[in-house]
Amino acid sequence: MIDRYSRKEISDIWTLENKFKIWLDIEIAACEANAQLGIIPQEDLKIIKEKAQFTVSRIEEIENQVHHDVIAFLTCVSEYVGPSSRYIHYGLTSSDIVDTALSIQMKQAGEIILNDINQLLAILKKLALNYKQTPCMGRSHGVHAEPTTFGTKMALYYHEFLRNRKRIQDAIDDIAYGKLSGAVGTFSNIDPRVETIVCEKLGLNPDPISTQIIQRDRHAYYMSAIAICAGTLDKLATEIRHLQRTEVREVEEPFQKGQKGSSAMPHKRNPVLCERVSGLSRVIKSNMMVALDNMTLWHERDISHSSAERIILPDSTIALDYLLAKMIFILDNLHVYPDAMMKTIEKTGGLFYSQALLLKLVEKGYTREEAYAIVQEIAMNVWHNGGSLKELSLNDTRINTKLSPEEIEEIFKLDNFLHNINHIFKKAGLE
Repeated sequence: MIDRYSRKEISDIWTLENKFKIWLDIEIAACEANAQLGIIPQEDLKIIKEKAQFTVSRIEEIENQVHHDVIAFLTCVSEYVGPSSRYIHYGLTSSDIVDTALSIQMKQAGEIILNDINQLLAILKKLALNYKQTPCMGRSHGVHAEPTTFGTKMALYYHEFLRNRKRIQDAIDDIAYGKLSGAVGTFSNIDPRVETIVCEKLGLNPDPISTQIIQRDRHAYYMSAIAICAGTLDKLATEIRHLQRTEVREVEEPFQKGQKGSSAMPHKRNPVLCERVSGLSRVIKSNMMVALDNMTLWHERDISHSSAERIILPDSTIALDYLLAKMIFILDNLHVYPDAMMKTIEKTGGLFYSQALLLKLVEKGYTREEAYAIVQEIAMNVWHNGGSLKELSLNDTRINTKLSPEEIEEIFKLDNFLHNINHIFKKAGLE
């Protein structure tokens, strides 16, 4: 039954039309359960199933008068059904319908997001394997550290999105609960078997215990998975933005034919898509705080959470779906410049070999403190005066009396940094 709500566009899940369709299916499923238990006559159930329908405009018209959406919905449906409508919503409270329907909507939105992540994972895996052995400079604090490979960067994000996929799936499982247990969750006017029957038909689990509502820690957990995924997208977009800077330009997001980067400067190619990803991710992350606040309610329920959820859940899931689609486009059309990466590596005169030189001097008898002082001194010379760390090492008596020219040459080989890349990919399951 739940597959009926699967849509191509995630925004369709959050329309009033779709929400009321789910409400009606829950109400009909409850009637079927009550009829199965002998509470509703079969002839009335037949009439309900044949005649029950609604129009959004009529519900809104009634709601403007009664100021209660579920009552407006039930009144509208009863106008179509007639006298047999007295058995609709039998023993239920509004949240039995609203919360159970919301779980379905969140589950369906989550499944679309999972599909997006799977597409993104395929592209990240392709990039990781294609650029597995493509050297690029690794940075810490934004400053050159030691070389890595561009494929290793992509493999890192591949694994982070694997974790995002698991978090989203876990969150879907955690929200896939319904409740039809009445005003404060005590089944005072409804047979508990109705909840079991209805939830099974809807593809949900009966909530083990609830008040009038499903507790909002479930919704907060769902939102946390959404927000963390948005955080990873922001992180990846920021990486691309840094690498696209003019003085770096190791990668570049796609710049389409006819696109213009600036109203004033025709030369501009700006990372506007990645900036959009970073900006909208902030909205999703801020909504996480609202979801946490929604956990706190008065006693068996209030509705302080309800108005906020009508904004944060549709907005966050739609926004995440959009950001994932943008990142899929960016990565699938990413410009990668290996030559620029190599120029960046060569920019500092081999300063990144400093650790390898330090360790070799330690092996030759210097204390770590002594070796550090020697290497740092000549490294600072390169920083200030140019040249190369290798040349200074070959001409420094503190070093060349300990290391032969051949040993120094062996230290200053780029491949030394990459010999365990295969191990990393094997460990990451990317062979």
